[in-house]
Amino acid sequence: MQPSHDPISTAEPFARRHIGPNPEEIAQMVRLLGVSSLDALVDEAIPKEIRHHESLKLPEPRGEHEALADLKAILSKNKLVRSYIGMGYHDCFTPPVIQRNILENPGWYTAYTPYQAEISQGRLEALLNFQTMITDLTAMEIANASLLDEATAAAEAMTVCHSLQGNDKRNRFFVSQDCHPQTIDVVKTRAAPHDIRIVVGDHRTFAFDDSVFGCLLQYPTTDGVVMDYGPFIQQAHEHKALAVVAADILSLTLLRPPGEFGADIVVGNTQRLGVPLGYGGPHAAYFATRDEFKRHMPGRLIGVSQDAQGHPALRLALQTREQHIRREKATSNICTAQVLLAVTASMYAVYHGPEGLRAIARKIHILTRKLADKVDRVGKEPFFDTIRLRPPTGGREVQPRSGVGAIAIENRSLNTAINVRDFGDGTVGISLDETTTEADIQELIQVFGGGTPSQSPELGGFTRSSPFLTHPVFNRHHTEHEMLRYLKRLEARDLSLTTSMIPLGSCTMKLNATSEMMPLSWPEVNKLHPFVPLDQAEGYQVLFRQLESWLAEITGFAAVSLQPNAGSQGEYTGLLVIRQYHQQRSEPHRNVCLIPVSAHGTNPASAAMAGMKVVVVACDDRGNISVDDLKAKAEAHARDLAALMVTYPSTHGVFEENIKQVCEIVHRNGGQLYMDGANMNAQVGLCRPADIGADVCHLNLHKTFCIPHGGGGPGVGPIAVAKHLAPYLPGHSVVTVEPSFSPSGHRTEEDRQDACPTMAVSAAPWGSASLLTISWMYIAMMGPTGLRDATKVAILNANYVAGRLESYFPVLYRGHGGFVAHECILDLRQWKNRAGIEVEDVAKRLMDYGFHAPTMSWPVPGTLMVEPTESESKAELDRFCDAMISIHAEMEAIESGEMDRANNPLKNAPHTVHAVISAKWDRPYTRDKAAFPAPWTRDHKFWPAVGRIDNVYGDRHLVCSCPPPEAYTENK
Repeated sequence: MQPSHDPISTAEPFARRHIGPNPEEIAQMVRLLGVSSLDALVDEAIPKEIRHHESLKLPEPRGEHEALADLKAILSKNKLVRSYIGMGYHDCFTPPVIQRNILENPGWYTAYTPYQAEISQGRLEALLNFQTMITDLTAMEIANASLLDEATAAAEAMTVCHSLQGNDKRNRFFVSQDCHPQTIDVVKTRAAPHDIRIVVGDHRTFAFDDSVFGCLLQYPTTDGVVMDYGPFIQQAHEHKALAVVAADILSLTLLRPPGEFGADIVVGNTQRLGVPLGYGGPHAAYFATRDEFKRHMPGRLIGVSQDAQGHPALRLALQTREQHIRREKATSNICTAQVLLAVTASMYAVYHGPEGLRAIARKIHILTRKLADKVDRVGKEPFFDTIRLRPPTGGREVQPRSGVGAIAIENRSLNTAINVRDFGDGTVGISLDETTTEADIQELIQVFGGGTPSQSPELGGFTRSSPFLTHPVFNRHHTEHEMLRYLKRLEARDLSLTTSMIPLGSCTMKLNATSEMMPLSWPEVNKLHPFVPLDQAEGYQVLFRQLESWLAEITGFAAVSLQPNAGSQGEYTGLLVIRQYHQQRSEPHRNVCLIPVSAHGTNPASAAMAGMKVVVVACDDRGNISVDDLKAKAEAHARDLAALMVTYPSTHGVFEENIKQVCEIVHRNGGQLYMDGANMNAQVGLCRPADIGADVCHLNLHKTFCIPHGGGGPGVGPIAVAKHLAPYLPGHSVVTVEPSFSPSGHRTEEDRQDACPTMAVSAAPWGSASLLTISWMYIAMMGPTGLRDATKVAILNANYVAGRLESYFPVLYRGHGGFVAHECILDLRQWKNRAGIEVEDVAKRLMDYGFHAPTMSWPVPGTLMVEPTESESKAELDRFCDAMISIHAEMEAIESGEMDRANNPLKNAPHTVHAVISAKWDRPYTRDKAAFPAPWTRDHKFWPAVGRIDNVYGDRHLVCSCPPPEAYTENK
C-alpha cells in the first residue's frame, strides 16, 4: 500500500501503468534524497508563491477501455462522406504492411530525432530514400528530410528567396491566384512581419520589375489546370527573381517536373503517398532546391558520411546550416521534420516502385478524363486529376454551407452524398484519387452529367520523359515478404523507447501508451478531408472543444488554439498574437523581444520570424535570469518592448524563485510575457503559467501530453492565451475557426465582434488534427489526480538521478532547497583536462550500454542534460545511473594511466559487431570490455549499426541522396 504521507492515488488504473515507480520504490527514492515524502520534495522544489493547490477542474479518470469507448462515441459523430475536394489533400491507400510496421509500430514512432546517428541508421536511411524520391520526382538537385505542410513549406521558400536576394529594395513576392487558398493565406502571414508585399494575381498578365524577388506557382493549379510555366519563369530569371513551384508529387510521375522548366525551389505535400488524411495532418511536406542554395534550406538534411572504420554511415548533414543555430539572424525556426510521415511516404514509393507509382497516377488520370468527357467542364486546358465544372440545374440538393470551400451534394435518386469543392461562382471542383473506382465515376456522371461535354485533351508536351526512382531500393521490395524484411531490418538499426529509456533533457521522452495510439487507425479519425463541411466533422469539433478547455484549465488561460503543428510553430504563433495585440492597440512600434542567453535557439529564431528585434538578457551564476539586467533592458526599451520569452522551469532545470518578479518587470514596461512550454511536464497540476504571470504559452503535445516524437516528428504546438489575447488567435481562410474559452474566460458577443484573428499559420485549420486524439486519451485516462501525480514523479525521478550521480558528475544548477525540477545538468567539463575525455565520448560510450545519451552540450557546452520523465521505473533509472557510474570508473582509469588516453573504450565507442568480431583486434582492452560493459548487455544487447561517424568527412563530401548499392556491401 502507498504510505499515507505519499498520496499517489491507486484509484486510476491507467495512472499506475503510466507512472514508473511503485509506492514502495517512491518511498525508497525519497529516503535517498533525505526528505520525508514525495509531497515534501515537491514543496521544497517549487516556490510556494507559484503553487496551485486546487485540484484541476477536469473529468475524473477513465480506464483505458472506457476512454476508448467514450472517444469512439464522440468521433462516431463524424460523417464519412466521399470527398472530391482536393486542394492538396487526397484520400489514399496505406499499404497494410506499412500501416502495421511503421505507423502502428512503437519501434518507429517512439524514437527521437537522430542526433545520435550511430543508433539512428534505420530512419536515416528511410529519410535518405525520401530525399532521393523528392529530388528524382521534382528533377531538383537536393531536398531536405521534410517540412510541416505544403503551405508552410511555401512560406519557407519565400523567405529563402528573400534572404538570397540580400536587397531590401526587393520587397515584392508574386503569388499566383491559382495557388491553393490556404497556401496563399499562410504565405501572407509569414510575409507581414517582414514588410514583404504579397502580390496575388494572374501570372499570364503579371509584369516583373526590380522590386520583385520571387514568385510562387501551383502545378497543376488549384482547379486542376496543367500550365506551361517555362516562359514565365524565364521572365522571372531575366529580372533576377527566383521561382518557387508548389507541385503535386504524384502528378510528377506523368508530368514534366519543375526542375526541367526552370524552378529554383519546389515544394509540396507527400500526403497522398500512403499517409491518411487525418482531418489535416500530420503529413510530410517537401522542399527541394538547387545545390547552390543548400545552406539556406530550412529543416533537416540527411547526408552520407563514413564511420571510424571507413564504412558508409548516415547522419544529419551540415549542422551549421541549421537555421535555429543562427538565432536572431535566422530566416526559419524549423528544427525538426515530419519524420514518421516522411518515412511512410518514402516506403510507399519503395513498395510500389516507379512503375507502380506511374500506374496509380495513370489510373487516376484516365478516370478523370472519363469524367471530364461527360460533364460541362470549365476551360479546355490539360489536367491531371482535378477538373472544374458547371453543375446541371436540378436533380441535386445542396446542404446549407457550414464552411467555405466545400459543399455536400445529396442525390436522392442514388441515396448518396458526396463532397465537392465550391468555388463560390456557381462552379465546383472535383479531384480524384487512388481510391476512386469506376463505380464512383458513374455516380459522378449521374450527378453532374449533362450540359455541353467535350473531349478532354491529352497531356501532350507536358508528359514526362525523364526517368525517376532508378535506385535499386525503389526496385527490389515489391513483394510483402521483401518489404516486411526491409522495414524490420531498418527498425533494428534504431534505438527507440522499446529498447531503453531515452533521457533527453527538454525533450520529455515518456510513455506513448498503446491505448492512446489506437484511435489513429480508426476511419472516423483518419479518413476526413480537412475542408469537409463542419457538420460532417461534429465529432472532431467536440474533441477540439473538450481538449481546448482541458488545456486551458491546465495552463490557467482563457483560450487555446490547436492550429500550430509543431512546437516551433507554437512559438512563432504566440509571438504573432502578441504582435497583433500591440498593433490593434496602436503600438506597432513595440517590436523588441527580450530573450535570456540560456534560451533555446528556436526562441530568437521565432522572434526574428515574427519581425521582432532580439535583445539578450544575461543569466546569473546560478543560471537564473539576471533580474538586474532584465530590469535595465526592459526600462531601456520600455517604449518598444513587445515581449519577454522565458522557459519555466528554466532551461537549466530549476524553478526560478524570481519568476513573478520577472513577469512584473515586463508588464510594468508594457510588454507581454511569453512562456515556452517545453518544460510543462514539471508544472501540470502543481502550478500554472497564467497564475505565474504569463500572457501566452505554447505546449509541446509531443512532450508533456504523450504524442510520440516519431523519430523526429510529428509534433503539435498549440498556444494558450489570456483573455485579452484571445481575439488574435489564428483564423483560417477556408474553414471558420473559433477557439473555445474556459469557463473562467467565457467569451461574450462583444468579444466575438472585437476579434481580429491572426491569419493562418498552418495549412489545415486545426493543424495535425488526428494527433489530438492521443492527448485527449492521455488526459481522460489520467484525470486531475493522475496528471498531478505524474508531475510529482517526474520531479522525483530527476532528483533521484541527480542524487545518485552527484558524487560522480556534479549537478551544475540546483534550485530552491537544493533540488532540481524535472531535469538536471551533469557537468563533465573537468574531464577534458583530467583524461582528455569530451562529453561526446561519454555519449557514444552510453550506446555500448544500450542507452541513448542525454541532451549533449546544451544549454551548457560540455554537459549532459538528463530528463528521465515519470514513466521510467526505478529499475530503469538505476540501470542508467549504473551505466554512468561505470563510465566514470573508465574515465578514472584513463586519468590514472591504467587505460591509454587516446586508445580506450570511450574514444573508440561505439563498438559495432563488425569491430568486435573482426580478426584484427589491436586495442589495449578486451573485446568483452568493449561490447559487454554491463551485466544487462549480456541478456539483451542493442548493437550500434555503425561506428563513430566522421561528420567532417560527410560535410566535405556532401551526398544527400541514395548512394550506389555497392557502397553498403561491406557494412550490411
